[in-house]
Amino acid sequence: MDFGLKGKIALVTASSQGLGKATAMALAQEGASLAICSRDEGAINAAAQEIHTQTGAKVLPLVADVSKPADIARLIDAVFKEYGTVHVLANNAGGPPTGHIQTMSDEEWEKGVQLTLMSMVRLTRSVLPAMEKQRWGRIITIVSIVAKQPINELLLSSTLRPGILGLSKVLSNQYAKYNITVNTVCPGLILTKRQEELSAARAAEQNMSFEEYLAESAKAIPAGRLGRPEEVGQVIAFLASEQASYINGVNLLVDGGMARGIF
Repeated sequence: MDFGLKGKIALVTASSQGLGKATAMALAQEGASLAICSRDEGAINAAAQEIHTQTGAKVLPLVADVSKPADIARLIDAVFKEYGTVHVLANNAGGPPTGHIQTMSDEEWEKGVQLTLMSMVRLTRSVLPAMEKQRWGRIITIVSIVAKQPINELLLSSTLRPGILGLSKVLSNQYAKYNITVNTVCPGLILTKRQEELSAARAAEQNMSFEEYLAESAKAIPAGRLGRPEEVGQVIAFLASEQASYINGVNLLVDGGMARGIF
């Protein structure tokens, strides 16, 4: 199936590894030209080289911390200087820290807001005028299963990510007339490098092997296993496609059936 992304420009944030990198790879495989970013210059350059080598796509690597307004402004300026527009925006950012309401400071809450919520607001606001002008755009934000099913230990994430669902729904209503779709993807347990590190640490705490811990974690998932980053990336590439032009305002779980609710 041709996703109709050849010649399209895609900006994928926080994309030196994990879900962001898998998303960038999937879009490149469909023929899109990319702008990708990370706080780590070496890591984002390496990711760009790997994606280009495997797909032949043009990849512009940039350094940016999406929790900082000035960095987002520089990022957007660089992308438009290089490509002139953005057709696909894949919003991604690292997860905020864990914590308890009695111990988390106002500063920690504010950092979480800037990283998780305001990064999406600023990036989306920056590309919408170009998408409206060209009457074509795809905005996909990577959130988390906690947007649908809160997790006690992930207080910040469980608070902020549902807000992104609400904002995305409003934008999907407002911009559909310009052939712009706005959707979110809610991954469950995905075996990224970060998840591997967390699982290894938790396994050690519980005197379990890494493999035993993963097997135990998988018991909560009807599919019987953790997901792979590329499985999320491929879903996002489809949502960015011409074939997905009638999918709008959707909060799509990619979790192997882990979420218990029906909405």
